[in-house]
Amino acid sequence: MAEPFLRHVQLLGFEKRFSPSQHYVYMFMVKWQDLTEKLVYRKYTEMYEFHKALKEMFPIESGQINKEHRTIPHLPAPKWFDGLKSTENRQVTLADYCSSLLSLPPKISRCPHVLNFFKVRPDDENPTASSNGRKPETFLLKTDNSKKNVSDITGPIILQSYRAIADYEKNSKSELSVKADDVVDVVEKKENGWWFCQMKNKRGWLPAAYLEPLDSPDEPEDQEPNYEGELHVAIKEYIGELEDELSIQEGESVEVIHKLLDGWWVVRRGSKTGYFPAIYLQKSGDAVSAGGSQTKGLPPRRRTISNANSIHKQKRKEISQDSYRRNSTKYLKQRQSSTDAILSMTIEEQKEMENTAKAEPAIPPRPSKELILDKCSEHTKNKIKTVN
Repeated sequence: MAEPFLRHVQLLGFEKRFSPSQHYVYMFMVKWQDLTEKLVYRKYTEMYEFHKALKEMFPIESGQINKEHRTIPHLPAPKWFDGLKSTENRQVTLADYCSSLLSLPPKISRCPHVLNFFKVRPDDENPTASSNGRKPETFLLKTDNSKKNVSDITGPIILQSYRAIADYEKNSKSELSVKADDVVDVVEKKENGWWFCQMKNKRGWLPAAYLEPLDSPDEPEDQEPNYEGELHVAIKEYIGELEDELSIQEGESVEVIHKLLDGWWVVRRGSKTGYFPAIYLQKSGDAVSAGGSQTKGLPPRRRTISNANSIHKQKRKEISQDSYRRNSTKYLKQRQSSTDAILSMTIEEQKEMENTAKAEPAIPPRPSKELILDKCSEHTKNKIKTVN
């Protein structure tokens, strides 16, 4: 069996907790070698103590012998008092620290000290509940790595609550089992149809198809279709199992016309439309993510869920496959007619320009003396008579 190691450690944000006293903990999503993902919580003081011990274990790489040989990243010491602002400002530093730590040679990045620190602890799964029932305040860090500054921090966020419309039994350790009418808090929403949720002291991934908004029954659950289409590439082959699903080979291009929350998007290939799993699609031009879409299986489609007991069933807007095809065909015809009109207009303009370039301007004939006198005013005519 392969030795365990960390593939990735992602900082999600931090929580403000109120038990046993007010304090802050950082949330890390830890991905292991077997592609399992675990959520762990660490105080900054714990991070710093871990960092100090790591430096003692590797004195050369920490620069204690020669500063020029240092490869272990720096981590500032904690302040005497940690408030909201200081906790917020450290997020970018911690995210960079974890990234640099895992890029070090295996003797450091895969040493027992590092692995043990990021293993799930009992208090990660069962945090101490507040005595007054006050829920932790969650502050999430935006995932846009192109903007690494403090202004990208969001919060405070009270996580949105959703209700399960049917029973769901987890298929892996990283998923979460729920019963119909269970209420969960959504931590992260993925476009591929899997949402990371927490329910009491349990956390894990759930298919979005099993969830509906609890507080806002009138909330639109899916965005509007975009029949202009957004170009995507299939990164894995899928053979359609239902009549309204498309079979697409790996590497084929499709146009996404409707992104649905359950992770099954309506796509167009030529004149055909159908459902296709978003987890197998990647936006055209984006770099290939290293196994990111393969960590979880296909989410179930909303229409395939049995015994669904939705309180929003009457208000949920559903579009039939026929409507998708009609509107898609209509858009394609409009786009084609516009293209033809532009091409036709260009040809006519070219002909007109050619004719204009070849034709010489006509010189008007000189008007006769009688015509000039006839058009002149009486004052001019009198002057001409005087001269004559």
